[in-house]
Amino acid sequence: MSHSHPSPASWYRPMVARPPGERHRTATMLELFFDLCFVTAVAQAATAFEHELAEGHIGHGVLGYAMVFFAIWWAWMNFTWFASAYDTDDVPYRLLTLVQITGALVLAAGASEALLHEDFTVITWGYVIMRLAMVTQWLRAARSDPARRATCLRYAVGIFLVQVGWVVRLTLPDDIGLVTFGVLVLAEIAVPAWAEHTATTTWHPHHIAERYGLFTLIVLGESITAATGAVHAALESHAPLADFAALVVGGILTVFALWWLYFARSASVHDQLTSLRMALLWGYGHYLVFASAAAVGAGLAVNVAHATGHGHLSDREAAAAYTIPVAVFVTLVWLLHHRTGGLRTTADVLHPVTVLAVLAVTYAPSPVLFTGIITALLIATTLILSARSAARGDAAGDSEEENA
Repeated sequence: MSHSHPSPASWYRPMVARPPGERHRTATMLELFFDLCFVTAVAQAATAFEHELAEGHIGHGVLGYAMVFFAIWWAWMNFTWFASAYDTDDVPYRLLTLVQITGALVLAAGASEALLHEDFTVITWGYVIMRLAMVTQWLRAARSDPARRATCLRYAVGIFLVQVGWVVRLTLPDDIGLVTFGVLVLAEIAVPAWAEHTATTTWHPHHIAERYGLFTLIVLGESITAATGAVHAALESHAPLADFAALVVGGILTVFALWWLYFARSASVHDQLTSLRMALLWGYGHYLVFASAAAVGAGLAVNVAHATGHGHLSDREAAAAYTIPVAVFVTLVWLLHHRTGGLRTTADVLHPVTVLAVLAVTYAPSPVLFTGIITALLIATTLILSARSAARGDAAGDSEEENA
């Protein structure tokens, strides 16, 4: 029986493992609220990234964005997989989730300072708040799930020790900040592989695929919001609409195509999550999916500012701020959702060719418009090839029936 919608009287439930084959398992209202709060941090990181790019601080902006986005993505991902296995939706679970949401809002408040000025104090404390709440959740699960107690305790101990490392990092000299960040990132990523080695938690493949899809949808929506804000600011400065009309059209085409591309095979994505190794690769790969989706909006805003005479980027640099995130998104979605194991047919090479074409238009006039056209052509060509393949399959089936 699904307990996605418990009765109001369900103030406490033992945190036993939920069955991975549970029917009608869908995202809860609490999970959706969690995502909406997390996208606040995504928006703050993308805005600060846009500012750094517009000011010409490309290397600093890219590195800072990657570091800040790791904190957002990793905290979101850990909650999502834990909830898939142990969501009780009782009062203690909801309260601990609200603590994590509070940490996310603290993280969002510190995202700009971390990215713009390398001050990681606020963002670190927000991150640690989220992760310590997660430790408490794992301890609850360890108490109620004897079969996976060792796994849950490994998660709790591993996460706690890494959080001690993040706090200690704040006291260390700035000149080793990047090195310590890298070490702690590796430690964070290693915890699930180490913990799940004893017994795998019972995450739900369909639920996981839906949760990732919903967050991708929200992040793409945030890109639209960021781009809309940039266009509004340009209009407020009395810039002629003709100066950035091509950017608007190209941006709409691109985001719509990226949405279509990601969800083209969303119904069968859960079939790929058949082992811990595949789940980790798929889940970790979404770091670049989410980060590039948010960066598309930042890149579009940079190009609007550039077209209206603001910023300190050259034409090629402004174009690359848009084309590179789009290319990264298409590449990762191809690898995670569409790649079949070889490059034997036209459909297999469509995505790599699209990526090369998007990168090439960095050096063309109207790169945003051309990027939108290219990604739209990818979707159109994919639909045509799918229709032809289905027609051939139907014809082959009819032939077999006639022969029989």
